[in-house]
Amino acid sequence: MDKVIQKKKWTLKKILWITGTTVFVGLIVYYLAFGDKSSKLNVEVDKITIEEVTQDLFRDYITVIGTVAPIHTIYLDATESGSRVEEIILKEGSMVKKGDVIARFSNTSLILEISNNEAAVSRSTNELRNIRLQMERQTLDTRSQLLQFSFDLKERERTYRNNKILYEQKHISKDEFERSKEAYELTSERINLFRQSAIKDSIYNITQIKTLEEQDERMQMNSRIVRKRLESLEFRAPVTGELASLNLEVGQVIGMGIRMGTINVLDSYKLRVEVDEHYISRIVKNLTGDCEFASKMYKGEIKTVYPEVRNGRFTVDMVFTDSVPNNIRIGQTSRINLELGESQRAILLTRGGFYQSTGGQWVYVVDPSGSFATKRNIRINRQNPRFYEVTEGLTPGEKVIVSSYDNFGNVDKLILKN
Repeated sequence: MDKVIQKKKWTLKKILWITGTTVFVGLIVYYLAFGDKSSKLNVEVDKITIEEVTQDLFRDYITVIGTVAPIHTIYLDATESGSRVEEIILKEGSMVKKGDVIARFSNTSLILEISNNEAAVSRSTNELRNIRLQMERQTLDTRSQLLQFSFDLKERERTYRNNKILYEQKHISKDEFERSKEAYELTSERINLFRQSAIKDSIYNITQIKTLEEQDERMQMNSRIVRKRLESLEFRAPVTGELASLNLEVGQVIGMGIRMGTINVLDSYKLRVEVDEHYISRIVKNLTGDCEFASKMYKGEIKTVYPEVRNGRFTVDMVFTDSVPNNIRIGQTSRINLELGESQRAILLTRGGFYQSTGGQWVYVVDPSGSFATKRNIRINRQNPRFYEVTEGLTPGEKVIVSSYDNFGNVDKLILKN
């Protein structure tokens, strides 16, 4: 016979157990589907720096260090070879005026060269004088011969005319008449040839004299240059300024082109500035900047850009445009705010150590509650020593952690603990 099975009744304990299990499973499913799965890290607020995003004028400038240098430096190089230092008159650091004797030299070879040159000039001058005298005598002789030929021509012309009349009157023979005629014509042709020859000789003499005069003038000019070289044995200051260096010793023999020293022209000063090569495309002449000396600001302007890059930096020269600081010294340094462009309104984020970790591609933005900060992608355009210009990802009034992210790893959320 079949046995009747009785249904079990729901007890309170069983109902509570099933309900609890269902709720637990539901919580797990909800967390898996909708829960915050981002990585987190607890951070103490007093160990980070938080700054507010603002909107203000962005000054496009960089801060560089300028070193004071003289406006001009004159290099003193030897112009003669074999000069021996006999006496040093002035020392390094002395103030000199143009024309002051700095040192004295001796140069036997130069003195001999000058003597030989002057002897050659003297010979050339005497030769020119003798040739001129010869030409003058030749001119006088030519004139004398021309006078004689003219006299002979007149005499033979007179004889010929007289004989012509006598021949027509049959007082002389035809032969005598023809001889007088031929003598007259011959003398006339001779005097014409002589005149042509005299003209050619005169032209030749003039050309020769001009050539000799030019040669003598060149030798005279060379002589003056050589004598001026003799003046270099007294080494004089070419400009007024400070004798910054002098590389001479008594008894030293100087070769051609040897750097003997330098003179700094102190009429004004400039600033020699080294700039990171990152800005080489933006640094051009006439950019302005502010520099500080003795708690006072002075205006400067770039006058020279040296394109050569060394050790990741290139050099520019700036000059003072308004006034030069008092008591300025060569080698003194100053911080310069160098303007790269016009100021414009922009969203600004204070500079901080986060940039080294993220490259400016993302930051941790603090939630308005102040209890946590989340990662957000941003875009940074320009930067100056104080701010970054943010073009995307942030709005004014938001707060950002700007200190270093090195200890945060790559977590998505920072839990801020007081």
